[in-house]
Parts: sequence; C-alpha cells; structure tokens
Amino acid sequence: MSDFRPRALTFLTLLTALGSACSTTSPTTGRTVAEPSAHPSAPADVCTALVSYWAREALTGGKYAGLDWEQKGLSNEQLVIHDDVLAAGRVEERRRGRPAALRLIDDQARKRCASANGATGSSENWRPNS
Repeated sequence: MSDFRPRALTFLTLLTALGSACSTTSPTTGRTVAEPSAHPSAPADVCTALVSYWAREALTGGKYAGLDWEQKGLSNEQLVIHDDVLAAGRVEERRRGRPAALRLIDDQARKRCASANGATGSSENWRPNS
C-alpha cells in the first residue's frame, strides 16, 4: 500500500499540470485568454490585412518592403490593389503627412478588398480551402 501513494501523487500532479496547460485562463493574470476562432477569416479580411500591412511597409520603408508579391503572399488581384493603395498613400503623405497616408491605406485597402470579395482570384499560387 505504501507504493500506491507516490504513484497516486504523481498521477494527480500530472493531471493538474495537464489541466492547467489546457485552460483558457492565464495562470499569471487569472484573466480568460481569447481562443482562436473556429472559423477561418473571411477572404476580404485576409486581403485587407495583407494589403494594408505591405502597403504600410512600403510607405515607411520597412525591412521587408522589397519582397515580391509571391513572397508577400498576395494574389495577382491583391497586388493590383496594393499598388493602387500604395500610390494613393504616397500622394496623401506628400499632401497631409504620414499619419493621414497610413489611415488612407487602411481605408482604401478595406474598401477595395471588400468590393473584390478578398481579391483571391487570378493567382496561380492561390488555392481555395478544401
């Protein structure tokens, strides 16, 4: 019977550790941590995030601004939107400054991506979810 207690204690310790690792509550703050969405993002949201990010990188001279469209993960349609939005952002930066240009990039990317339903077509590398 004396052999049972160490094993039981080890089992309970392991069970407690596993339960804590799977918890959605942060052990350090006690706050609930957001779980990833069970559904993938809408194509327009993905397009907006990609186009906005890369146009902002190009406008601000970010480290990876010189990557090509494939390295950036853009479809051909998204690249067209990116180039248009970036050109408009550069004009806006000269006219009203960088903060206004960044707002314009985000706004135009969101509108253009939404109207193109994510602009995922016309890319040899893009494949729909199966």
